Amino acid sequence: MQPHTGGHPATPNRLILATRNTGKIAELRAILEGAGLGIELIGADTYPDVPDIKETGVTFAENALLKAHALAKATGHPAVADDSGLCVDVLGGAPGIFSARWAGKHGDDQANLELLLAQLADISDEHRGAHFACAAALALPDGTERVVEGRLEGTLRHVPTGTGGFGYDPILQPEGETRTCAELTPDEKNAISHRGRAFRALVPVVRELVG
Repeated sequence: MQPHTGGHPATPNRLILATRNTGKIAELRAILEGAGLGIELIGADTYPDVPDIKETGVTFAENALLKAHALAKATGHPAVADDSGLCVDVLGGAPGIFSARWAGKHGDDQANLELLLAQLADISDEHRGAHFACAAALALPDGTERVVEGRLEGTLRHVPTGTGGFGYDPILQPEGETRTCAELTPDEKNAISHRGRAFRALVPVVRELVG
């Protein structure tokens, strides 16, 4: 598909990000601007009538595509969505897509963290490998789709450390680091994060399909 340039180059193309998280919007906006793309990026809250999409996929990519296609269809604009989570080697990749509701209740970070640490209590350091994974999807209203992925490899601490970030950040220590993700500054974390890597991988896709 040829990049859409439109008849009004002074008016940037609009791209919708399937989130109401202002930090996530700012992160992708900075990446697009840094790549020289004159695209207007807005969050899903600009379209309050569009309902939240149930994440019924069995992979990060499927969930990201579900959200991106639904938003693109509802708004008539290209849409980006992402899905991410923690994948633990000795758990066969779990919690994975269930990361946000591992303890049963969606979004209870503390309960999720405590349950995971309890499950791994007897696992020695050399077997505590894990990674954060993120799939980012771009969908056009005509059904065109692309998915890219980013990963942050690391190991899991036995005790949470740090007050930054969210979710499992206090227990994942990135490769080559002595600190957990929760001890990194926001800029340090964005530079290596799975989502940052996935968003940066989106740049050539956005350039190709959106303009």
